[in-house]
Amino acid sequence: MINTVQIKVRGYHLDIFQHVNNARYLEFLEEGRWAFFEEFGVGAEMMSQGIAWVVVNINIDFKKEANFGDVLEVQTAFSKLGNRSISMQQNIVDSKTQAIVAQAQVTYVCFSQKLKKAVALPEEYRLKIEAALVGLEETV
Repeated sequence: MINTVQIKVRGYHLDIFQHVNNARYLEFLEEGRWAFFEEFGVGAEMMSQGIAWVVVNINIDFKKEANFGDVLEVQTAFSKLGNRSISMQQNIVDSKTQAIVAQAQVTYVCFSQKLKKAVALPEEYRLKIEAALVGLEETV
């Protein structure tokens, strides 16, 4: 499963050099992940069971600057499944040129709110995630 969300670059996304500030990419990526999990459809169900996804690592490779008025496409997909973790690959693509602006790898752990620690992913979610593993190309 690959989810895509579009974000238009606004003036408040820019830094003094008039391109998107590096910290804003974290927000763009987070918007993409929220949209992904909303479409995937297990977030509320997991939370009702006291389980949540907690981000433990984010790596971002910046490839090209984005500027005011650009429309960016945030592509998000599961890329790896562990016993207690999942990884997601995210690409931010300039929708006009299809050039990759940034790529990120995000790792989550399955976290028990009651135990306050990472726990094994329940089997029903593991099966659903395995079915959705697609991954994104390094170059879109």
